[in-house]
Order: sequence, then C-alpha cells, then structure tokens
Amino acid sequence: MPLETAPEPTAEAAQQAIAEEFAFFGDWTERYQYLIDLGRKLPPLPDALKTEEHRVQGCQSQVWLVAEGDAAQLRFRAISDSAIVSGLIALLLRVYSARPAAEILATEPRFIEAIGLAKHLSPTRSNGLAAMLAMIKGHAATV
Repeated sequence: MPLETAPEPTAEAAQQAIAEEFAFFGDWTERYQYLIDLGRKLPPLPDALKTEEHRVQGCQSQVWLVAEGDAAQLRFRAISDSAIVSGLIALLLRVYSARPAAEILATEPRFIEAIGLAKHLSPTRSNGLAAMLAMIKGHAATV
C-alpha cells in the first residue's frame, strides 16, 4: 500500500533529509548498503502491475513504476529486480510521491548531486535513474 502522505512536508525537505542521512556514512560501501536497505523496505508490487505499460524503458534492470492520484496528489509505487536500483527508487519516491503535480514538476533532483550519487553510479544506472525521473515527471505533466 503506498504512503498516503509523504514523510517530509515538501520535496525540498525530503531532499535535505536524504542529504543529511547520507552524510552520516563515511564511505560509499556504507552508502550502497544503506541504499540496498532502503530498497528492501519498498512494498511489493503486485504481479498484475508488472506490465509493459508500467515498465521503465531505458533501465538495464527491470523496473516498474505505477502512478495513482491526480494533480492535487500523485502517488507512485515502484519496484526493481536490482537491490541498488530499488534503493534509488526508494529515494525518488520519498522526494516525489504523495506530492502535487506542480511540486513534482518544479523539483529538480538535487539530492543526487548532494549525496555524491552522480559520481558513483555506472552509466547504465545513471541512464536508468534519468528514465525513472522522466517517467515520474511525465506522469505529473499529464494529470
């Protein structure tokens, strides 16, 4: 079941909280482990939703993303067959899910740079992250 409300009041507050959490870890081994742990906490996505319509194109791993709601509040559910990608999904959902479409569209994912993630992702994972973000913003633009 998706969260009805976001853990932080705004997308910017969520990005700030993510940056503060990642600052606790001394190296990238610990940060990757934290990402994997976040991904493990994602609720399962029913197989009925794992369709081509919901599959994120451009990801090396399998990723499904489902949008629900309207312009006042869009909620996202997503899952991947990759542990690290599931962790990336958890971060994206924390920033963008349960927010108004206008806030989603206005929010740039600064947390990616703030936590040093951009430098530590392979090109294929970076492309997948961009594809997931594009799908989230695409849903927000069309509600």
